Formats: sequence, structure tokens, C-alpha cells
Amino acid sequence: MIVYDKNLLNNLALVEEAKTLESAGFISKEQKNLIKKELPAFKRQSNLLVRLGFFLLGAFLYLSVCGVISLMGLTSSGSEHTFFNVCCFIFAAIGFAGAEFLAVQKYYGHGLDDAFILGAILNIGFAIAIITEGYELQIALFVAIASFFMYRRYLHLLSLLVFCIAVTAILFFGMFEFGDIAKTILPFVALLVSAIFYFLTKRMINNLKDIYFYNGLLLANSFCLVLFYLSCNYLVVRELSVEFLGNEVLPGQDIPFAYFFYAFTFIVPAVYLVQALKTKDRIMLWISFLAIAFSFYTIRFYYSVLPIEVALTLGGLVMFAIAYFAIRKLKDKESGLTFKPDRINNSNAILNAEALIVASTFGMKPEVKGPDSPMDFGGGGFSGGGSEGTF
Repeated sequence: MIVYDKNLLNNLALVEEAKTLESAGFISKEQKNLIKKELPAFKRQSNLLVRLGFFLLGAFLYLSVCGVISLMGLTSSGSEHTFFNVCCFIFAAIGFAGAEFLAVQKYYGHGLDDAFILGAILNIGFAIAIITEGYELQIALFVAIASFFMYRRYLHLLSLLVFCIAVTAILFFGMFEFGDIAKTILPFVALLVSAIFYFLTKRMINNLKDIYFYNGLLLANSFCLVLFYLSCNYLVVRELSVEFLGNEVLPGQDIPFAYFFYAFTFIVPAVYLVQALKTKDRIMLWISFLAIAFSFYTIRFYYSVLPIEVALTLGGLVMFAIAYFAIRKLKDKESGLTFKPDRINNSNAILNAEALIVASTFGMKPEVKGPDSPMDFGGGGFSGGGSEGTF
């Protein structure tokens, strides 16, 4: 299924980990360069700005090809309506062909391939929207299939993100098909589904053998955390109930199970924070911070206790006080939860072990220069050190 050589994917993981070990001071820059030189790699861009530039270039190329096809189709076909119905399928095929060609040329995460992969998925969505007259469930279904295929074929993380969003849309639009009762229980169904897939992806990460699937599973796992929180967030539930159920919330009234959604909005971010600190999960920690901020925004959206400038000032003072005392408390700790910087940001033990194995395979060991000896050995005109016939 994967178009790339799996050896190159493994080499890419080793090179990335070598960079991490070099930045942490475990290996030298020369050792990292030697690993990078000895391992065949892809044509890729790690600099986001350069990658964005190549993406824009690839998008321009893609649009140019599609424009030429459009001119040929409109001039040769007898009906513009017929060409309009099939043009997006043709454009999607061009995207697939371009992505396949670049993959054969060992382009991976380069920017050019991003344009063709995302363009193909986008045109699949447009094509289904045209022939189904905007039927949301079918659009989401075919976009999910196309994006998952692109991820499995090219290990494209943005395609996996599109797949996660499309699957969520399938869940929502599918529940809408079953009437008002399904719409009412939709938050709880989304809560259950996100929890199931969170633990499923977590288990897959723990049992992972092919390291090149790690980033994709981590993305899906993090998406489940976000979906779990948003599924029963008070603001989200209330606005969706007004939008899709037509439940107008009058002054002095509230949505059903309001106290549950209030509690959920604040308890879940706190649980995320505690669990992140306990397991040293950096991604969950950032998600917990964002969830806490969104929880306060949720309450602020409906209940304005203080003027906005006063609330922001008090919030900044509270955050400053928490950060100050946390730094004072943790700055001298050497283990566990500490303020000292990590030597390695990526804590994947498998990659560390593989990179070290590669380093040892090439015989690359850190050079240790011993202290200068006080006795000066030199000369040696004959076989012995210092034996030149003189003392």
C-alpha cells in the first residue's frame, strides 16, 4: 500500500532522531552528518517556510494543468454542463497522478507533493458535491475514503487530519438522519466514540512495530482528545442545539442537562492537566491549556461578570503568579516534574535505540582526549619509542 521504500522511511526516522541526539549533546555534529550521509534519504524540506513556498509552487503548477484541461474540455465538448459534471474527477485524477510521480521521484514532505495530494482530496469533495447536489453525508464519506487512501499511500499527515475531520462529519451527519432523538444524544455518542478511538489508538501506539506510522497515530490520538472535550463542551452543545434542533434558550432557561455540561467543561481540562503532568505527555499538556482557556471563554461568552479589560488584566496577573511560583518551586528539581530544559524533546525510546545502534554500527564513538602526559615521548629513529641511539 505504501508507495515509498520502507528502508528509506526507517532511514528518515533514524536521521531525525540523530538530529535530536545531536541537539541534546549525545553525539557530535560530525557523527550526525556521517549518519545523514551514509543513509539514503528522501527529497524533503524540514523548513516550514521553504516547504510552504514549494507548496505554493506546486499549487500553481497543479492549477495550471487543470486550467489547460478546462480550456481543452470547454472548446472540444458540446455541452459545458457535461464537462462541469466530470471536470473535478479529471482534476482529482491529475492530483493522484502528480502525487504518484513525485513519490516515485522520492519526494516526501517536500511541499510539491502536498499540493497534489491535498488538491486531489479537495477535488474529490467537489466532484461528489456536484453529482449529489451537496449531500453532506456522502461528501464526508468519499472525502474520508480518499484522505485515508492518501495517508496510507503517501503517509501524509495532513491527509490523516482531513480523514479525522471527515469521519467526525460522518458521525454528525449520520446521526442527523435518525431524527431529533439522535440529534439530542449526539454529544454523548461523540463522547463515547472519541473515548473508544482514543484508547484504541493509544494501544496501537504502545504495540507499534513500524515506526513510520507513529506520527499518524499520535495525530489521531490527539484529535480524539480534542473531540472528547468539544463533544460535551457547554458552548458547543448549546449552539448546536439552537442551530440543529431549533431549541431557543429564553432568558432564565437553559438547555437540558446543563449542569452536566457545565461540570464537563471544567472537569475534563483539569483531568487532562493532571494526567499530562503524571505521564509527562507534552501534547496532552498543551491540549489541556487550550481547553482551560476555551472553558473560561465558554463562561465569558454567556456571563459577563467583569469588563473585558479588567478580566484580561486579572487573568494575566493570575497566570503570572502561577508561573512565577511554579518556576520557584521546580527550578532546583533534577528529576520528575522540573523546570530544567529537556535534553531530548522527542522521548520515543525506540527511535533513540535505533539511532544509537546506527551510530555504533558505523563505529562512531565520541572522542575523549586524555590529559597531556608530563613525559615527552618522541623521536624514534629505530623501532623503539625514543630510541635514536642517544639519551
